Amino acid sequence: MTATPPTPASFTAPEKKITLIGLMVVFLLAALSQNIVGTAMPRIVEELNGFSLYAWVTTSYLLASTVMVPIYGKLSDLYGRKPILVFGVIVFLIGSALCGLAGEPWLGNFLGGGMNQLIAARAVAGFGAAALITIAFTILGDMFEPAERARFGGLFGAMFGLSTVIGPVIGGFLTDNLSWRWTFYANLPLGLLALFMIIAKMPSLSHRQGGKVDVLGTLFILTTTIPLLLALTWGGVTYPWTGGVILGLLAASLASLVAFLVVESRTKDAIIPLNLFRVPIYSVGNLAGFILNIAFFGVIMFLPLYMQLVLGVSPTKSGTSMLPLMGGLILTSIVAGNVVARTGKYKPWMLAGGVILIFGLWSLTGITAHTTLPDLYWRMFLVGLGLGPTQSLFTIAIQSGVPQAQLATATSSSQFFRQIGGTIGAAVFGTLLMNNLATEMPRHLPQVPGAQMNAKSIDMKALRTAGTGSDTTGQKIQAALDEQYAQIEQALNGDAAAQAAIRANAQLPAELKALATGGLKAQVHRTLTAQADAVRRALSAGEAGRNTLLASAETPDALKTRLRAIPAQALATPQSSAAVAGQFAQGLLAQEAAAYDQAKTRALAGLKTKFDEQATTLAAQVSSGMKEGFTASVVRMYRDAIWFAVAGLIVMLFVPVIAIRTGQKSAPAAAPVPADGPEPVTPARG
Repeated sequence: MTATPPTPASFTAPEKKITLIGLMVVFLLAALSQNIVGTAMPRIVEELNGFSLYAWVTTSYLLASTVMVPIYGKLSDLYGRKPILVFGVIVFLIGSALCGLAGEPWLGNFLGGGMNQLIAARAVAGFGAAALITIAFTILGDMFEPAERARFGGLFGAMFGLSTVIGPVIGGFLTDNLSWRWTFYANLPLGLLALFMIIAKMPSLSHRQGGKVDVLGTLFILTTTIPLLLALTWGGVTYPWTGGVILGLLAASLASLVAFLVVESRTKDAIIPLNLFRVPIYSVGNLAGFILNIAFFGVIMFLPLYMQLVLGVSPTKSGTSMLPLMGGLILTSIVAGNVVARTGKYKPWMLAGGVILIFGLWSLTGITAHTTLPDLYWRMFLVGLGLGPTQSLFTIAIQSGVPQAQLATATSSSQFFRQIGGTIGAAVFGTLLMNNLATEMPRHLPQVPGAQMNAKSIDMKALRTAGTGSDTTGQKIQAALDEQYAQIEQALNGDAAAQAAIRANAQLPAELKALATGGLKAQVHRTLTAQADAVRRALSAGEAGRNTLLASAETPDALKTRLRAIPAQALATPQSSAAVAGQFAQGLLAQEAAAYDQAKTRALAGLKTKFDEQATTLAAQVSSGMKEGFTASVVRMYRDAIWFAVAGLIVMLFVPVIAIRTGQKSAPAAAPVPADGPEPVTPARG
């Protein structure tokens, strides 16, 4: 028997108004939680020493919230919107507080250190945050007619834009003036305000239909996404792409996806009803939103990192520098939402946004290590213009194309696909950046004594000081060269361990290795032996030989003084000349230790001067090389993002055009979806 759909509830204008305000506060809270952290991330990973886990701070949040999106949609159908929303806010606030505590000394090595603690706490916050946006959009669909939803959807998109404007600014300000921890604590007062408005002011919204939670489907979502994200994160960085670990994770994810599809096709209360995919606007729209959100997160995640590490701006400044991007996003989001509300024509705005997004991403590939902020601003503005229409139009169109009885499920699952796109985008572009750094950094960095730069050991402080012009890098290089100088001095003094270390040092020139490991001593010995032989031969010739030595520019002054002191009669006969020659030669050879000390002193003095000059040169080369290498890595990443945007645009070409509903009285819209697919949607008139 076909169940009779519930009659839509009626709400007074004041109830709608206060609910809309409450939903906007909730939506702002959820959006801020994603945007306030970005400008603080460079300082966070620097303090917690976790650059290789940079993307996982975002990925864990998105993964937890993404998996919970369809679950909260179903739970709200079973138990009502309001209690699920309250639960989500409470869990989100707990997670935010735990994020602020990550890495505190009293936590020690719990969960493997501060970075892992932060990742786990972000997952808790994401677990709660999923309810915020999902239930907010669902309540919007419950209380307002579709034409109003289009207008308010644009307003919510603008609210998201506002959060992306004030979020980075607030996050940067708190990081500069207090601590990065306050970027998480700042969620608490706004969250408590939202909680009060929900409990005290929002009207009771009864549950819409029966059924049960699809626990097995939820489990398979987890076992599909987690191995996939791990493979995308570890591939090419921790393990080779063709290695057993990555291939095994991908195979496990694929097997779990197949199992998920089988289970969902046989489950009455499926978490994502597969028959919804027979609605073209649902399937194609979600695919386009999924792809575009991959590119979206590839853009916004790493712009603050580029600005702080390459352009040398502060966290606060990097937050305000996001204004052009968010200004463009807000502009087109509001304009598109209002125009679509009046005309019902959404596809031209989607396509125009996709084209502008591609052009904006292409413009970002033109940034360099010397790009100025004004030059960056217009590129970011273009990206924002392209992103704006995608923030609400897909949801509006999908809500108009699915039956009213499945509005909550369709809305939550649509949000699920967009968020899973963002989650995959965070993982993919994080991996791309790490792989790019491993390739680009060696191309731009000189060899530094005692240092090695790779994707797993990025020195965030060195990168940041390179961007700000600090001399920290120069001090480290000077210290490394001083240590190397001391080792060379020990080797010249005969220290066998120091000589062995120098021989094993691949960064030292072969000539310097040879000199420090016995070459200088052998050189002094050869020089004195040759000099002694020359003096012996010359003095054996008598007075004429002495005069030859005195006239030679190669004879040291000290030796000339001694030669002049020889009495003439000592060189009068061959026998006496030979005796004097032998004594002189032996005297010269006896001075070998002193000569070696003098040569060592001269060599070390010259080496010290050379090392000091090298430290200055290397510091400049490392600072510029870090900025150039990081910029080249980001540019390559944006080139990859273009392909995702192009793919999203191609999919959008196939988005069907349907009429946006102008009311909730459409009978077909309220009918349940039959087994063989949805009935055609006929928009209500008048």
